[in-house]
Amino acid sequence: MAVKKVRLEELDWDDLRVFLTVVRTGNLSKAAKQMRLDHSTISRRIAQLELCLGGPLFERRRDGLHSTALTERILNHVETMEGGVIALRENLGGATREPAGIVRVAMMEGIGTSYVARRLKPLAEQYPLLRIELVTSAQLVNVSRREADIFLSFFKPSGRGLDCDLAYFDRYGEPTSVAELAHHRFVGYVDDLVQVDAVRWLDEVITAPIYSFFSNSMLAQMSAAAAGQGLVLLPRFAVAKENELRAILTHELVVRRELWLNVHLDLRYSTRIKAVLQYLKNMISSDQAYLNGA
Repeated sequence: MAVKKVRLEELDWDDLRVFLTVVRTGNLSKAAKQMRLDHSTISRRIAQLELCLGGPLFERRRDGLHSTALTERILNHVETMEGGVIALRENLGGATREPAGIVRVAMMEGIGTSYVARRLKPLAEQYPLLRIELVTSAQLVNVSRREADIFLSFFKPSGRGLDCDLAYFDRYGEPTSVAELAHHRFVGYVDDLVQVDAVRWLDEVITAPIYSFFSNSMLAQMSAAAAGQGLVLLPRFAVAKENELRAILTHELVVRRELWLNVHLDLRYSTRIKAVLQYLKNMISSDQAYLNGA
C-alpha cells in the first residue's frame, strides 16, 4: 500500500512539539501524559512528522525509544525553534507582566525537603500566579532536555558534622577525635545506587568506614541514625530540626559543596523563570551562615 508523503512545506509546529516531548521522555506514554494528549494522538503526530521528514525518528526497542540519525540531525534546529517561540511569547507578554505559570525546580531529596520546601512561602505570596513544582531526584536532571526548568545541584553540570542518636553513644561511646571514627559504625548510601558523586561526603572524612545500615534516601539514613544504628554525615540543613540527633566533631570535620543553579539558555529571560531564579539566589545568599553550619 502506497503512503502519501507530507510535503515539507506543511511541516506542523505542533508535530515538532510532540517530537521534542517524546525525545525528552523517551516514551510515548510519558509524552502523552505530560502533554495531556492520548497515546494515539502522540503516535499519529510522530508518524505524520516522519512522513514529512522522509524517515524514521525513533527505533522501538525493549528498553524504550532510541533516537535515529535523523532525530540527531534535526534536534538542535527544533530546540532553536522552541527557544524562538518562548522568546516571542515573553516579548509579546511585555516586560511588566507579572510572573505566572508553572516552574519545575529539581534538586536532591535532602535539600529539597529539608531546606527549600520550607522557604518557598514568601515566593508564593509575592507572585500568586506562579505554581512551583519541586521535584526531588537522586540523579542528574538535564535542563537541556527540559526535565526541569531549574536544577539546583551540588556540582556544576559537566555535611557538616557527624550526627547521631544518644542511644548509639550509650552502646559504642562518643568519638572524641577523627582518628576514633575508624572504630565506629556508620549509616550511608547504597553504593551502587549513588547517581551523583557529590553525596559521597563520608569518603572525605574516613577511609573504609564500617557500615551498619545503607539507604539511597537521606531521610531514611537520618531515621536510622536517630534509632541508634550508627553515625551519619549529613548537611546542616538536613538535621536542623532533628532533636534526636547530636552534632559531634563540628570543628574537626568540615565538608563543603558548591551550589549551582542551572537553567536552559532559552528560558533564562522568561519572567516566571527569572522570578524563581532570583528568589532562590537571594534565599541561598542570605542563608550562607546557616548552610555552612553556623
